[in-house]
Amino acid sequence: MRKTSLSSKALPEYLLIIVILSNTEIQKAIDNGRLEIQPEPQPRRPTPGDSRSCPYDTTSVDLRLGDTISIPPTDAPFAYDLRKPGLASFLSKNCEHIRMGPHGYSLQPNTFALGQTLEHIKLPICSDRPSLAGRIEGKSSFARCGLLVHFTAPTVHADWDGTLTLEMKNLGNCPITLYPEMPICQLILEEVLGVPHPNPSQFHGQTTPSGTG
Repeated sequence: MRKTSLSSKALPEYLLIIVILSNTEIQKAIDNGRLEIQPEPQPRRPTPGDSRSCPYDTTSVDLRLGDTISIPPTDAPFAYDLRKPGLASFLSKNCEHIRMGPHGYSLQPNTFALGQTLEHIKLPICSDRPSLAGRIEGKSSFARCGLLVHFTAPTVHADWDGTLTLEMKNLGNCPITLYPEMPICQLILEEVLGVPHPNPSQFHGQTTPSGTG
């Protein structure tokens, strides 16, 4: 049987190769401006004698929970009409906003809450090199306790600028205590094929869990 090799020219046009950045490539992207994370996750590598855990897994970087939790109303006399604009402003006005202290916040079973990352993320569109897009995923230790960190909305589009909102729900049987600055999710970075045109969402530039600036 003759062995054949496929070159990139032989690949069909509809076949896309997904490139996920390693931890070293994530750090290079921070250094060359393709990715901004503020404050920057540290340390970059595990160091003997350093009590801090390294936030960089092999193909992701941990992001931390901000200090504000927003609880949408449970007994309000309205239904969401998602055809209408202004959801961020509506949630900002109607949610209960709780500033977590050092004792944290106890998320009760079957309770939904909006959180946000402590870190501000920026994924600029690049014309001279591939832009980056990302997705956020939960952490296995939280998942095993029943904590859903996000659902249906993991994508961080190229051109994003802002904190990331976390749609959290406790699906477990016991309360889960959330603390400010705890590693809550992981950001995975992927390269984008082509140069996208900007199309910012209503949440672009957000600095609160509800999506306002």
